[in-house]
Amino acid sequence: MKQINVGIIGTGWCGGIRAQTCAANPLVKNLHIAEIRPERLAEVAKATGAVTATTDYRELLKIDEIDAHYISATPESLHYPMARECLLAGKHVFLEKPIALELHEADELIAIARKNNLKFTIGYSQRFNPKFAYVKKSITDGTIGKPVSALVSRHITRGLGKKITGRTRLSPAAMEATHDLDFVLWCLEPAKPVRVYSQANYGALKAASGADIPDTQYITVTMDNGVSFVIGAGWSLPLGYPNFSTTWIEMVGTEGALLVDDSHRDVILNTMKNGMQLPMSSMPGEFVDHAYAGPMMAETIHFLEAAALDRPVLVTAEQARQVMAVYIAADISAERNEPVSLPLPESRPAALAAGAMR
Repeated sequence: MKQINVGIIGTGWCGGIRAQTCAANPLVKNLHIAEIRPERLAEVAKATGAVTATTDYRELLKIDEIDAHYISATPESLHYPMARECLLAGKHVFLEKPIALELHEADELIAIARKNNLKFTIGYSQRFNPKFAYVKKSITDGTIGKPVSALVSRHITRGLGKKITGRTRLSPAAMEATHDLDFVLWCLEPAKPVRVYSQANYGALKAASGADIPDTQYITVTMDNGVSFVIGAGWSLPLGYPNFSTTWIEMVGTEGALLVDDSHRDVILNTMKNGMQLPMSSMPGEFVDHAYAGPMMAETIHFLEAAALDRPVLVTAEQARQVMAVYIAADISAERNEPVSLPLPESRPAALAAGAMR
């Protein structure tokens, strides 16, 4: 069995899951971690037995033995420069979404990975959710016939929304709906998106912060084969169980339909102290002693196997770039209050200025 050395850059919520998963996997020889918060660094280093623990991720780039990096750092503006440095160093890269902030940045990362023959994938963990995978399978094997339309509704609490918007000004389309854009576009391949219309809705978050932050955003996407789908996403549900997420999917085909409840209401905890809670309710999942409930562990292992065993990645960087183009178009559409055509120019300012977009 071939073992590899792995670096984890950023060991917060998601990065911590990546680090613990890699530490427990026999494909990993040595684990190296970087985290800017000393107390969190010490905590994760102790839990995983990391060989290297540093507050400067560039120290990991000096370690030639590292074969692959998981980049789970925030804010999202760090994704492109960190991924670029890792790819230029000849390392395989798993990068949390988004792939970058601008399309030309994504294009550069893709080009470097291709030139250096490196595995490069983006963290769209919902592809590893068994319910979502079943929808994909039912389309691929013809169970529901040819796709006609799709609807996905995803919402999280305003506690998480406040945390996300406190570190980035990216929209619900870019930070929440992005998972569902990836999922539906994956299901509808080889069709390509050609038109996007979106509306943003304001309420609780704007009132609380005074900032121009939407509560929800709804996106309609038309594909080049005539299929259309709608995604609604937001982050202003009332405070509830920490990290609560609820999703509903409707996939309609010519021979049938799939209705998927991913609202996490299948496990309900009711106590005198805290009342009713949904303890298994986060999108990434959570550890339950010896087990892990959620798609992020499977996603982490998938990339580890791709890097160690030379297997293809499920989420390609090119697919992530397409998702990025759609949510940028959605933001432009919401700002202009009109549909936006694809493909977009390579930069957001150019996309906003392009007369052909009107």
